[in-house]
Amino acid sequence: MEYQTISQPGTLGLEQNKVLRNTYMMLGLTMIPTVIGAFLGLSTNFSFMAQHPIMAPLLMFGVMMGMLFGVTMLRNSVWGIAMLLGFTFVAGWFLGPILQHALHLRNGAQLVGMAAGGTGLIFFSLATVATVTKKDFSFMGKFLFIGVILLLIASLANIFFEIPALSLTISAIAVLIFSAYILYDISQIIHGGETNYVMATMALYLDIYNIFVNLLSLLMAFAGEKD
Repeated sequence: MEYQTISQPGTLGLEQNKVLRNTYMMLGLTMIPTVIGAFLGLSTNFSFMAQHPIMAPLLMFGVMMGMLFGVTMLRNSVWGIAMLLGFTFVAGWFLGPILQHALHLRNGAQLVGMAAGGTGLIFFSLATVATVTKKDFSFMGKFLFIGVILLLIASLANIFFEIPALSLTISAIAVLIFSAYILYDISQIIHGGETNYVMATMALYLDIYNIFVNLLSLLMAFAGEKD
């Protein structure tokens, strides 16, 4: 069974509408395993991360990259959907440490809600802009890719240096980059650059996930109230 469609570039035709509709439906579905994983993460003991502050993040990153590779390899079959849902469950579980940290703050639940609401507002606003204007944002692809690489290098470096100001800078830039990626990824669907809704869903999910995590980090840093 194949989950790929053929589209005509530059037009918002029936095929692009179908891919976009299927992507939004699948994106909504991915939130279910994410929430389940997040609740499981809240009750998980992540003390190994404190014991191994360098290896633990690298291990988590390696697991997520491996699962993303699996989704890519299986994207044209029903197993790609299963792998995508499995990935979102693991991604939700990996939210455990930051959610535990947030909920230990006096206003932690409020901050989590604000981060979720802010992420939703950013997504729906930019998705509307990309869909209604039908502007081709593909020109941003190379700049955003370079930005992500630099962001990744800075994040890996900060695992060793642990500089608070750098962490905040990384989070702020990450919110901007992945917000721009929403415009880019939806534009790719609309203009036929992405015709596989499993891959399209994965791209948008990663945008939303990274915006939420980094927005929550910023809110905790600037508005967190300790007991």
